[in-house]
Amino acid sequence: MISFDFKYFKPSSVAETIEAYNGVHEQGEKALFISGGTEFITFARTNKIYTDAIIDSKGIPECNVLEMRDDNLVIGAAVSLNKITNSNLFPFLGATVKQIADHTSRNKITIGGNINSELIYKESILPLLLVDAKVKLAKGNDERAVLLNSVFNRKLNLSSGELLLQIIIDSSNIDLPYISLKRTKFSKVGYPVVSVAAILKDNRLRVAFSGVCGYPFRSDKIENIVNDSTIPVVNRIDQVMDNLPSSIVDDLQGSREYRAFVLKNVLLDVMEEMEMGE
Repeated sequence: MISFDFKYFKPSSVAETIEAYNGVHEQGEKALFISGGTEFITFARTNKIYTDAIIDSKGIPECNVLEMRDDNLVIGAAVSLNKITNSNLFPFLGATVKQIADHTSRNKITIGGNINSELIYKESILPLLLVDAKVKLAKGNDERAVLLNSVFNRKLNLSSGELLLQIIIDSSNIDLPYISLKRTKFSKVGYPVVSVAAILKDNRLRVAFSGVCGYPFRSDKIENIVNDSTIPVVNRIDQVMDNLPSSIVDDLQGSREYRAFVLKNVLLDVMEEMEMGE
C-alpha cells in the first residue's frame, strides 16, 4: 500500500504532457514521469520515493513507436522489454533485456523506465552505449536528439521537466557480432552480480558493464586494454581489473571479492567467444 496521495495524469500528446508537468510545478509540487510504473509502485510502497503527481507517458504516440525508419531503428520510451525482444529488430538489445526480471515483469517494464531506474543496474542501456545510440528528448516546445553518451554519466542526466521520448539506433549497428552475459547469485531471475555486453565493430571490441560498480559504464581505457593483442588475454583481464572507474560493489548480491572473481571469468568468456586472442 502506498502511504501518500498523488495526482495521476495520462496525457495523449507531448504538448499535454508538458502542460501537465508545468501545471504541477507551478503549484510548487513535484511531478514524476513514468512509463511502466513498476519501480514507482515498488519504491513508493517502501517510502523510498515521494511525489505529488505522476505523469504516465504510455499515452503518448511517440513513446510507443517500435519500427525501422529510413536507416534508423526507433524505440519509444514506453515500449516494454518483452516487445523489444519479440520484435527481433535489434537482437543484441533483445538478448540483453530478456535477462532482466521475469517474463511477466518484462511485459510491464519499459525501456525508458529501465534506463531511468533508481537502481544501479539499468542493464538495457549497455547495448545502447555500445552502438552510440541517440535519444530524443522533449522539454516545453522544444525537442532535441542527442547522443545518449552525452547525457548519460552514471545515470540519465536530464534537466527538470525534460522527457525521454525515443531511442534511435543506426541500422548499421543492428547486425554486428555481439555477446551479452549476466551472472546472478541465486538464479537466472535477479539483480546481476555482473552483466557484461560486448559487440565487435570494425574489428574492435566494445564492452559495457553493469553490477560491477555502482552504475553501468563503458570505458575507453578498458576497451583499449581488451583490444591490445600484444598482451595475453589473462594479462589484459588483470589490467581491466586495475582500471575500473570506481570500487567494485560490495552488497548482499555479492561481496567485492566475489564480484571480482565473477567478472574475471565473464571477461574470459567474452574474450574467447569474440576470438580476441590467447
